[in-house]
Amino acid sequence: MENGGEAKFPAFPYKPYSIQIDFMNALYHSLDKGGVSMLESPTGTGKTLSIICSALQWVLDQRQKDQSEKRVESDEKKGKNSEIGSDDEPDWIKNFVVNKDNQVEKSKKNKHGFASEKYKKRMNKDSHRDLFSRNIDEESFPENKECKRSVKKNDVVDLGDNEFLLEEYESEEESGIGSLNSKRKGKKFTVNSSSEEEEDEFEEEEEVKLKVYFCSRTHSQLSQFVKELRKTIFANEMNVVSLGSRKNFCINEEVLRLGNSTQINERCLELQKSKKKEISKMKPVSSCSLELARSSPDCQCNHAGCSHITSYVSIFHYVISKVKTSYTQNLGAEGKVRRTKASSGCPMLRKHKLQKQFRDEISHQGVLDIEDLVQLGRNIGTCPYYGSRSMITSADLVVLPYQSLLSKASREALGLNLKDSIVIIDEAHNLADSLISMYDAKITLSQLENVHSHIEKYFGRFRSLLGPGNRRYIQTLLVLTRAFLRVLLNDKDGNRLNTCPDAEKGVRENKTFDSSMAINDFLFSLNIDNINLIKLLQYIKESNIMHKVSGYGDKMTTMQKGSAVKENGESCDHGSILSGFQALANMLLSLTNNDGDGRIIISRKRPSSSGQGAYLKYVMLTGEKIFSEIVHEAHAVILAGGTMQPIEETRERLFPWLPSDHLHFFSCSHIVPPESILPLAVSRGPSGRSFDFSYGSRSSSTMIEELGLLLCNLATVIPEGIVVFFSSFEYEGQVYDAWKTSGILERILKKKHIFREPRKNTEIEVILKKYKEAIDNPAPKSGAILLAVVGGKISEGINFSDGMGRCIVMVGLPYPSPSDIELLERVKHIESLGDTSSMEIPKLSISEEHYGGDVQSGFSILRSCRRRGKEYYENLCMKAVNQSIGRAIRHVNDYAAILLVDIRYASDSSKRSFSHPSGKLPQWIKESLVSATNNYGEVHKLLHQFFRFNKNRNCN
Repeated sequence: MENGGEAKFPAFPYKPYSIQIDFMNALYHSLDKGGVSMLESPTGTGKTLSIICSALQWVLDQRQKDQSEKRVESDEKKGKNSEIGSDDEPDWIKNFVVNKDNQVEKSKKNKHGFASEKYKKRMNKDSHRDLFSRNIDEESFPENKECKRSVKKNDVVDLGDNEFLLEEYESEEESGIGSLNSKRKGKKFTVNSSSEEEEDEFEEEEEVKLKVYFCSRTHSQLSQFVKELRKTIFANEMNVVSLGSRKNFCINEEVLRLGNSTQINERCLELQKSKKKEISKMKPVSSCSLELARSSPDCQCNHAGCSHITSYVSIFHYVISKVKTSYTQNLGAEGKVRRTKASSGCPMLRKHKLQKQFRDEISHQGVLDIEDLVQLGRNIGTCPYYGSRSMITSADLVVLPYQSLLSKASREALGLNLKDSIVIIDEAHNLADSLISMYDAKITLSQLENVHSHIEKYFGRFRSLLGPGNRRYIQTLLVLTRAFLRVLLNDKDGNRLNTCPDAEKGVRENKTFDSSMAINDFLFSLNIDNINLIKLLQYIKESNIMHKVSGYGDKMTTMQKGSAVKENGESCDHGSILSGFQALANMLLSLTNNDGDGRIIISRKRPSSSGQGAYLKYVMLTGEKIFSEIVHEAHAVILAGGTMQPIEETRERLFPWLPSDHLHFFSCSHIVPPESILPLAVSRGPSGRSFDFSYGSRSSSTMIEELGLLLCNLATVIPEGIVVFFSSFEYEGQVYDAWKTSGILERILKKKHIFREPRKNTEIEVILKKYKEAIDNPAPKSGAILLAVVGGKISEGINFSDGMGRCIVMVGLPYPSPSDIELLERVKHIESLGDTSSMEIPKLSISEEHYGGDVQSGFSILRSCRRRGKEYYENLCMKAVNQSIGRAIRHVNDYAAILLVDIRYASDSSKRSFSHPSGKLPQWIKESLVSATNNYGEVHKLLHQFFRFNKNRNCN
């Protein structure tokens, strides 16, 4: 710290503006203080660069301070030792204290080392929230006490089905121990890896202290962060690693072709599982396996004196040859099976030397973003996903998406250690909703039918060979799936659970609206409140039943040359069996939450081309406990964004235990002068009609036509690029089609090119490239118009500097649909925060609340809210507006007009039930807002003057 408490930031690559210095000082002081801080800096003010230079400078200063203190302690220790020591003492006595200190230091290092991280992962295996993030345990041969009895002929399972048979499982009451591995009998045969390439996997690396975790919402925002980091000296001084999803990192073309993120994750884990099978420990062959061997058609001997089974080792050889032929090639003299070098699993992970080369290249090349890491992985021929994960321990700075940091299961799977670290969450304006949505769980009717059917088939096939523990838990799963199906089909007797056509008939006949219930009411209503879900989840995790059932189901489907087909030819097998089983486990996990933490949504809608069918969904409502786990571990948590207000809503939802006066909040103005922006509330169009894009009026042909005429006029006065934001893809499509029919689109195209935001994120870069080319090379037209959607990719992470965004047009107020049952549940929950007496929403006398799914019923709930619920609904809208209009003005010399097209932006706030929208605009826009114009002529005149002034200013 310099100059009376002010820090210096030499890493800042340019001469910082005063507001940037203020922001960096505020962040530096927040890190000194620790705890939770909220920092607000408008988009385009260099927020990212300021975060980098302040946070990493603090880390550097702190490490230097720690080193200085250690040197002082060391000097003092040496002084004491020299006073106590004597020349007459033997050397071994003199060195004893030093050696002891060295051992203590070494043990401290080991606490933060790579090996200890692996130990932590092993210890975390009992966490139910890690059900799907960890690699699947290796499979082994069944070892079942019950199978010691004589097996009847019709009970014998073919050798090909043996791999799907579950191992013996005992609950805690039966064995006193909760771990499956500890319940198994002693193992005589083990597998040792013969590959020396495995050895470097266990190299110890010291855990870097004072680690910084930077997370943001989108992939493009993380890439932008890395781009800014490269401008500073920290790019060469800090070890940096970028993390991402398997979908973003995968270079296995076979897996990538699956497209869907869930399927890519499943396939990746399956490939790891198939590799683990080769190195899994062998179990003693049980009597059940002997029956399988004896029933083999290859055995022509009498069972009593069969020459194939004269000894235990012979039995072992025989069964292995029939079930796992690859093992017999490597059977050692001591009964140990040595696996060959990786001959299965993902081809991108077969050579561990390439993973080491990948890490060395990262250290050599410096800061790399996800695209760079993917390209590096392709060049070397090794997996960049696991390669980047292996760098976490030694990294000073970890750049990662929201999900990887905020989800506890993801943190545990990645081995992220937040203890005394710095957590910086960017774009945190919607953090509360983003956080709780990660803990939602959903299972559809088709998934339930699929899972229930496959469990039944599996149980019917293996029932006589399963031990009592497995039978009991599988029967419990069947009870639960039947109960869930009954509630979706509104069938108390379970008469519609037999076939897919009947299931659809049940949904078709059912006229009940969507409904919501508390967890306890849901469990009691289905009569499943007596089931121990914690133990059931433990069983699902430890027994590997998901993969046994799905594997057997896949085999049966293949044997039958396709899944079961309905009479009309459509498949009844919707989606992956494994995906459905995971969805079921997620739902069961959600039911273990506290009763007031969330609600169960029961939707009995019919499936259609435009929407989804019936489903059960758990909606998490409170993020307080989830966020507290991060806050209590980390030294400091920084929430940063362009628009963080209102901060009280965020505090109440995420950290209500923190008093308002203990929350450090900082906000700064924009770097651009007032003459560089022109915010206008446009209430009337060129024909004099008022703009009203409320739900009941926005679809009228006159309103859509008036908007088209406005754009025709704007295209003549505004140079270069115009970005127009609509409330939804559906409404944008409706407007575009109407313009095309009426001829307005053709009139606009005479002046500017028109581009539309695609629904698929993969296509956005192509559209943006064409949009930019049309602006850079406008002739014979005068630029381009981009039609975008609020809440889409373009509104969240794309910057439109200079000619890319000379004007931002916001069409209406993008309020979320009040027919959304999940939204209404959040509104009611937020309304009840703090003062419970303010909650006077009428409730039904029964525990289940029904919704008509229409807008008016949603509005009636909103009108019954007094304050917090209304404010939350209003804030959702205005935060989306602020994010969208903030895409323009990216540097000090930039300029742009911002048009807020709706009479509600200009109307008198005293006539409104909600707070006035203009009051929630960012301060730097509010200060320059022209909130009232008599007609469109005034708007056109102001625009003409604004662009002429800024064009002349830039020329000078």
